[in-house]
Amino acid sequence: MIEMTIDSIRVSLMNYQRVVILKEKESDRYLPIWIGPAEADAIAVKLQNVTVPRPLTHDLLHSVIDALGATISSIIVSELKNDTFYAKIVLNVDGGQMEVDSRPSDALALAVRADVPIYAEEMVLDKAGILLDKETGKPVSLEGETGEAGGGKKVSEEEIKKMSAFYDFINTLDLEDFDKRKS
Repeated sequence: MIEMTIDSIRVSLMNYQRVVILKEKESDRYLPIWIGPAEADAIAVKLQNVTVPRPLTHDLLHSVIDALGATISSIIVSELKNDTFYAKIVLNVDGGQMEVDSRPSDALALAVRADVPIYAEEMVLDKAGILLDKETGKPVSLEGETGEAGGGKKVSEEEIKKMSAFYDFINTLDLEDFDKRKS
């Protein structure tokens, strides 16, 4: 598993769809995950320390987990199947650990509230991770001259075709200030 951070939340200029951009903590590989507007707002509200008059759904879930005596240990973006991302919320319960299936957007909204680590499985990053050209800010292929992806596994033509939608979507994003860090 690779530790990730939330780099930013972006909006496609073509269809106004939201995407959360995760970044490897120790590398320059990014993982774009499409999320709904409500989840994007829930993540952004917490990241920007905006106070809301009433608890949002993810605040409520975090409170319920605490009230039941459990704690959130981490979240994991665990799979990518048929262009759908899957996640798990790792809970510490009664001295043991429990994994709860989740949409990545909900898991991320909980992670920012609980201030816990975010991880992605290597195979998810192999399939959907991107590198950005330092000069243009545009996505570049993770394949080397050998046709192998970042994890060293041969990527089939079918997988490349499936993932082309991710690259097409990333190309519609306004990435002009993507690599600029917040002060």
